Amino acid sequence: MTHRINILLCDTFPGRLPDSIPDYESLFMDLFAAVGEQVSYKIYQTWQGELPSAINADELYLVPGSLDSAYDNKPWILALIKWIEHAYRQGAKLMGVCFGHQAIARALGGEVRQYEGGFGAGVRASHVVDKIMASYFPGQKMHLLYSHHDQVMTLPPDATLCATSDFCKIESFRIGRQVVTFQGHPEFTVAYSRHLLTNCSDDIEEAVRLAALRTLDNMTPQGTAAARYALDLLFDK
Repeated sequence: MTHRINILLCDTFPGRLPDSIPDYESLFMDLFAAVGEQVSYKIYQTWQGELPSAINADELYLVPGSLDSAYDNKPWILALIKWIEHAYRQGAKLMGVCFGHQAIARALGGEVRQYEGGFGAGVRASHVVDKIMASYFPGQKMHLLYSHHDQVMTLPPDATLCATSDFCKIESFRIGRQVVTFQGHPEFTVAYSRHLLTNCSDDIEEAVRLAALRTLDNMTPQGTAAARYALDLLFDK
């Protein structure tokens, strides 16, 4: 069976992608290919105001990362928040990553703001607290790659906390089998994270940057496991 994934692109990250990555959405295509699923895609330039005009409850709508903040009130972000509210009421399958995790939380009644504890980067371990998710992560530990300053501070109503850490209390949440989100980036590769930390990190404290680089050598991210879990959950396997 072929899954349809609609990627609501929220940034193209100009100047931040190495030559080996043709565009940001290709990271997700490589991720889901690694999971072994047959997937077709439609890309929406949501950062330019493009959103799906109709909702298909059999398809997945993925809201990925962005350099913007989900609590900002830029016109395209407000339009996205309104669309998420509508899509959720229509039964859409929703997946959020980093900015998308935060945008979905905001749209459905949670709180998002900049974290006073600093910037999160590199590989981080979180504790899996949801029974469904735990079966995908041995030892109930999930390792993902991160690049964020904002965080979800309060869960939306009816949401289930799936993973947590000392640095970020809400690492992942789900709402039934309709919504799943990650603060981390399952789609990132170690090479891409190293590129960001080496070439695009002027706004990160040097001690944080060096510590993040060390995690790339010492910890193995589990993006494929996270993607497998998300697809199984949303497509009810």
